[in-house]
Amino acid sequence: MADNDKSPGLLTGGQVTRREVLKKGLVAGAGLTVLPTVIAACGSTAATAEPTQAPGATPTPVPSQGALSGNVSLGSNLSDAVPKKALQDAIDLFTTANPDVNVKINTVDHSTFQDTITNYLQSTPDDTLTWFSGYRMRAFVSQGLFTPMDDVWANISSNYTDAYKTACTADDGKMYMVPWATYAWTVYYRKDVWADKGYAIPTTLDEMKTLAAKMKADGLVPIGLGDKDGWPAMGHFDIINLRENGYQFHVDLMAGKVKWTDPAVKKVFTVWKDLLPFYESGSAGRVWQDAAKNLVAKRTGMMLQPQVAETFTAAGDADYAQLAMFPWPHHGTEWDAEEALDAPIDGFMISANSPTLAADLANAKALMQHLSTGEAQGLAAKANPANIACANDTDTSGYTDLQKAQVAVLAKAQKLTQFLDRDTKPEFAGPNGMQAFLIDFLQKPDQDLDSFLGKIQTFWDSLD
Repeated sequence: MADNDKSPGLLTGGQVTRREVLKKGLVAGAGLTVLPTVIAACGSTAATAEPTQAPGATPTPVPSQGALSGNVSLGSNLSDAVPKKALQDAIDLFTTANPDVNVKINTVDHSTFQDTITNYLQSTPDDTLTWFSGYRMRAFVSQGLFTPMDDVWANISSNYTDAYKTACTADDGKMYMVPWATYAWTVYYRKDVWADKGYAIPTTLDEMKTLAAKMKADGLVPIGLGDKDGWPAMGHFDIINLRENGYQFHVDLMAGKVKWTDPAVKKVFTVWKDLLPFYESGSAGRVWQDAAKNLVAKRTGMMLQPQVAETFTAAGDADYAQLAMFPWPHHGTEWDAEEALDAPIDGFMISANSPTLAADLANAKALMQHLSTGEAQGLAAKANPANIACANDTDTSGYTDLQKAQVAVLAKAQKLTQFLDRDTKPEFAGPNGMQAFLIDFLQKPDQDLDSFLGKIQTFWDSLD
C-alpha cells in the first residue's frame, strides 16, 4: 500500500488525506501543538499504579501463552471497517488461546488519534496502542512515554529482518515497537507496454536514464508524477538521498543532525535535476491519481508511487493484471548495497503511563508477542492486499503477485526509512515546509541550489 492521498496507507486504515494530516502537524515531536481533546483511555477499574517495568529496568519475562489472566487495553487508530475487523480477528486468536484474558480495544478515529496523541500518552493512555516506527516513535521514547520491549524481541527477533529491527529501535538502543504492516515505495509499470516496446528493468541510474530517453523517443512520458498535494515528491527525494548518501545520512538529515546546506544534499538535487527532463510536466498542478491514470492509459512509462495499485484496481482486472514493479536502481555509490527504501511501518507499542499497566504488563507483552506472528498479521494483509505483513513466518501463498514482489524487495533491504513526513518534524514536512520547497524545486529546477537549500535550513532553524 502507499502513502496515498486518501487511503489506509499512512494511517493504517484511516480515511484522511495526507495533506490534511500534514496541515494538522501530527504532533509527533516534543513541543508540538495538539488539540485539547484527549483520547479516551481504557475503562479498566484497576488501581492507578506505576508500571512494573520502567524504561531502562531489567526486562520482565514474557509469560507463556495460556498461563495468563486479567485485562489488557489497546488504543487503536484502525477505525475503518476493514482494518478494524482484521485487528479484532487477530485479537480473537489471542483470547482463544488465553480465555482468561480480557482485551479491550478502544478504537478512535485516526484523525482524532493523531491530533491528541501527545496529551493521550502524557495522561491516562491504554496499556498498548497503535503507532508508527521511525522518528515519531523515537520522539515519544525520548520523552519517556513508551515502555521498552527488549524481552519481547528476545522471543520474536528471528521473525524479522535487521531492517525492521533497526526501524523499531530507539536512540537508547532498546526495542519499542512490534511491526504489523508495511508497503514498499517502488517503481510501477505496465508489463504489456514494456513487452511491446522491448524495455528491460534498469538496475543502474545510467540504465534508467537510457530507458527514459527511449520512452521519450517512443512518445511516452518516462516518469509520471502528480505532486499537487505536496507529498508525493518526498518519496523521490528520499530514494535519491538514500542512494547517494546512505541511510544514516538520511536519518540524520531528517533529525537535524546534518544541515540542508551540506554539499551532499546539494548532490541529491543535482542528480534529481538531471532526471527532471524525463518527468511528467506540470506535476505541481496535478494530483497523483491523475498521474496514475496516465500510467493506466499507457501514456506514461513508469511511476514511483505505491498507491498506483489502487488506480489500476479501479480500472479493472485486465489493467490490474498488467501492473508490475521494481526497486529504484543503484546509483553506483557505496550505499547501493543497503538496498534502502521507504517502507512506512505501522505497529504496536506499550505505553509508559497507563494507570493499569502495572497489573496488565504481562498480558500486554504477551499480546505484543502474539501480534508479531505471521498468523495474526496475515489477517490484515489478506484484508488489505495493498499492504504486506512484516513477520517472516506469514503465509504468503494467498498474496497477490504485487504483494509477493514487495516481500521480495523488502527482504533484500538492509535499511528501511519511514517516508519523509514520518522521519522528521511534522511541521517541517508540512505545507509551509518541505511540501512547498519541493514544489518550488520542481517548478524552478534551474534556481541557485545553494540559495534554495539555505532557505530550507533557515526554515528548519525557525522551528527550534
